[in-house]
Amino acid sequence: QGSFCHSVSVPLPRSPRIVMATDAADGWSVESIFLDTTTGYTYDDLIFLPGHVGFGVQEVDLTTEIVKGIELRNPVISSPMDTVTEVNMAISMALEGGLGIVHGDQPAEAQAKMVEKVKSFENGFILDPVCMKPTNTVGDVLKLKQERGFSTVMVTANGSLGDKLLGIVTSRDVDLEQEEHVELATVMTSDPVTKTEPTTLAAANELMQSAKVGKLPIVSDTGELLALITRNDLKRCKEYPLASRDANKQLLVGAAVPVGRVLEDGLDMARVEKLSEAGVDIVVLDSRNGDSGVQVELIKKIKSQFPKLPIIAGNVVTCGQAKALLDAGASALRVGMGASSVGTTSELKAVGRPQATAVYRIAKYAKEHYGVNVVADGGISNSGQVMKALCLGAAAVMVGSLLAGSQEAPGNYFFHNGVRVKAFRGATSGNQSRANSWEVASGVSGAVVDKGSVHSLVPYVTMGVKHGMQDLGTRTMPDLHQALRAGSLRCELRSGAAQKEGAVHDLQRLGTQSPGMSFKMRLGQA
Repeated sequence: QGSFCHSVSVPLPRSPRIVMATDAADGWSVESIFLDTTTGYTYDDLIFLPGHVGFGVQEVDLTTEIVKGIELRNPVISSPMDTVTEVNMAISMALEGGLGIVHGDQPAEAQAKMVEKVKSFENGFILDPVCMKPTNTVGDVLKLKQERGFSTVMVTANGSLGDKLLGIVTSRDVDLEQEEHVELATVMTSDPVTKTEPTTLAAANELMQSAKVGKLPIVSDTGELLALITRNDLKRCKEYPLASRDANKQLLVGAAVPVGRVLEDGLDMARVEKLSEAGVDIVVLDSRNGDSGVQVELIKKIKSQFPKLPIIAGNVVTCGQAKALLDAGASALRVGMGASSVGTTSELKAVGRPQATAVYRIAKYAKEHYGVNVVADGGISNSGQVMKALCLGAAAVMVGSLLAGSQEAPGNYFFHNGVRVKAFRGATSGNQSRANSWEVASGVSGAVVDKGSVHSLVPYVTMGVKHGMQDLGTRTMPDLHQALRAGSLRCELRSGAAQKEGAVHDLQRLGTQSPGMSFKMRLGQA
C-alpha cells in the first residue's frame, strides 16, 4: 500500500497500475495531493471518496471549536461585510448554531450598538420595528411594502424607536387608500393595544389572543416604543436547540476590527474597548493581507488590554504569514486571499493562493505547531464546498455571497430585469471605499437574487454537509479531522471533464432553483 503515498506534482495522466485484491485503500491521502506539488488547487479540483456508512444522518454532529472556549453547533460564520452582516443576520446565524461577525465599515459607536442588540435579543421580539412620523404618507408605507415585503409601521412622535408611540399602521389601513399623499396621522390606529415592559412571550401571546390583535407594541411605563411582537412571528417562533450562546444564555456575536482604520487612529483601542463593553464574544481583525507590522502590534495590544478576548487574525494564505500572527498571540486564523466571488485581488495584483491549497497548508501548520484552528474564508457557494473546506482541516467556514440576498442581509430589495435582488459588494469595492482614497479597489459591486430567509437557507446547507459526513463515514468534526491526519480520508483530483460530469448538466434552466444554489448577477464593476 505504500504506493498510495506517492505525492502528486501536476495533474498529468498516470501509468496504469495493477490493483491487487489486498489493496484496501482507493484514491490518495490529502497530504499526498498537496505537499509535494507545484500546483495550487481550488475546491472544485477535488472530490472525496466515500467511506463505510454505519449510522444515520441524524447522528452526525457538526459541533466545532473555533477558538478555545467557543463552540459552534454549526460551522458556518457570516462574513463582516456591510451587505451581509448587521443585527438581523448576526441574530439569525447565532440562532441557527453559527456565528455572525458584525462589519466594521461604520463608526465604533454604531457597531457596538449592534453588538448590544444581538446580546440583548430575546427570541420572538422584534427589536427594530419600522417607525415613521405622523406626517409621513401612505405612499411611504406602500414604498416600504414594495422594498421589504411588509407594511406594518409604528407611528412615533419623531419617527424613531424609543419615542412616544402615537399609533400603528397595518396593511388594512393603507391597501384601500387611493390617495398616497394622505398622512399617516389620518389613517393610523391611534389607540393600539400595548403591553408594558417587562413581559414574556407567553404573556404577550395571551393578551393578543384575548384582544384579538395581530400586532402588539411593547412600551415603557411612559409610553415609549421598545419593541414589537406579531402573531406571525409567534407562530414561527420556536426553540432553537442549536443556538450559539454564552454562559449567560445570551447569543454569541463577533465583530470586525478594520486594521486600516485602527492604523489611521494611531492604533487607538477605542473601537475594541467599545466592543468589549458591549459584550462582544470574539473580534476578527479585518485585512486582506494579515502579515503586517500593524496587525502584529494590534494583536499584542489587544491581548495586553483584553486578555480574555479571542482574536481571529488574518487574512493569510502562507505559513510565513500565519507564523507572524500566531507568534503574536492570535487565537485563530482566517484563511483566504483572492477567492471571494466579489474580490479581484488575484486579478488586479497577481497575489493570493488557490483556496483549497491555502486552507490545507495553513490548517495543518497552525494545528501541528500551535494547536490553533482556522476559518476558511472565500470560495464557497454551496454545501459541497463547505464540506471540502472542513475536510481540508478548517474548523469552520466564513461566507458572504452564500448569505447575501437573504431577508436578513442589510439593504432593500429591488427589481432588475424582472428579478428581485439585493446589492452585494466586495469589502474594498469602489462603492464601499471611502472618499478621497487613493487605494485601488480590490472588489466589485453587483447584486444577488432573493434567497429567502437564513432560517431556511442555513439548515439546507448544513444538511448537505451532514449527508457528506455520513457518506465519508465520519460522525463528528473531530472524527473527520482525525481521518484527515491519519490519511484514511481519501480524495482524487478531477479533470475538467470530471468537474462537468459532477455538476448539473444537459438541462435547460427554467428559472427556479433550490435555496442552496447561488445565482449571481454582476451589475457593474467599481
